Amino acid sequence: MFERMLLPKIRNQLEKSAALAILGPRQVGKTTLSQKIAEDVKSMYIDLEDPRDIQKLSDPSFYFDQYNDRLIIIDEVQRRPDLFPILRSQIDRNRRKGHKVSQFLLLGSASNELLNRSSESLAGRVSYQELFVLNLLEVGNDNVGKLWLRGGFPEAYGDADLGWRRDFIRTYLERDIPALGMRVPAETLQRFWTMLAHNQGQLFNAAQIAGSLGISGQSAARYLDLMADLMLVRRLRPWHTNTKKRLVKSPKTYIRDSGIVHALLNISTHDGLLGHPTSGNTWEGFVIENILSVCPRHVDAYFYRTATGVEIDLLLSRGDELMAIEIKRSTAPTLSKGFHVACEDIKPTSKWVVHLGDDEYKLPDDITVLPLESMMKTIIKKFN
Repeated sequence: MFERMLLPKIRNQLEKSAALAILGPRQVGKTTLSQKIAEDVKSMYIDLEDPRDIQKLSDPSFYFDQYNDRLIIIDEVQRRPDLFPILRSQIDRNRRKGHKVSQFLLLGSASNELLNRSSESLAGRVSYQELFVLNLLEVGNDNVGKLWLRGGFPEAYGDADLGWRRDFIRTYLERDIPALGMRVPAETLQRFWTMLAHNQGQLFNAAQIAGSLGISGQSAARYLDLMADLMLVRRLRPWHTNTKKRLVKSPKTYIRDSGIVHALLNISTHDGLLGHPTSGNTWEGFVIENILSVCPRHVDAYFYRTATGVEIDLLLSRGDELMAIEIKRSTAPTLSKGFHVACEDIKPTSKWVVHLGDDEYKLPDDITVLPLESMMKTIIKKFN
């Protein structure tokens, strides 16, 4: 449905890396993207959820040897951690034979699990690329409201009701998470997921959530780890500097796709979204994910908050560059004194306000107000 922005970059990475891993949640478009890549090169596709393909890899080394002149695409690779040492051996053998391009394209939907397993066996042999849901630059600025409401999973973006998103949530709870060996009642995990939706953009309080669910604080933290590993939830870290201010230490949590947030909150219309108490927070999470979707891997993201509530919604850091970004749902945003105080604390190199309108203009103290699309283009220009 969409020509993903990352496609040229991924093709370039394949020409330079011994192997490339594309990471992203289920249904985000990894398989479709790999099919686009396969149009240009000789390739073989293996789906580790298909029993027929699993059988093909009963002897992985033999199979790989038969097709060492092709790009081998392995989908849901985290299901076969035993493959990683064999992939390492195959890559090293091909290097000795003078192969200069990738033989393997690995697709995975469990980030930390895949990263940890592959880093042990494929260190120096594999590069990584995260695939986000559709962002605003891919669908066009005229569709900002639609993208915010429905989210960026390609199937959900084209679905006017909540059906696809509810099925997505149910599939994770009833099939995908149990398949990872997590023995958590689906009802408990759905309540946890829904609580995160109600607390979108808030500090994570394990004890408070645990009390509401009747579980331990350790279990609540473990559930959050699981959701983060599956790339369904983002933990935004607090900024820590040498400032004398007392800063919060807990992360903020965001369900990464706005459409999934709204499905968990039973929001199906734009009017319902604008009138919902969490509207400002879901807009904030939507903006953050869109911004981070165009940031290179070496850009670090934080928020800033003191114990007295002085706050900046998003900080982007790379080297000497520190961008302070405030996010407002209003089309005529006003800044609190807290934002100015926070900027005095950390002295960012640039200050921005992202709003829901279309106008771009300057405020005193060298602050630029602009729409999300312009902010994303600015970041691409600055960091790429």
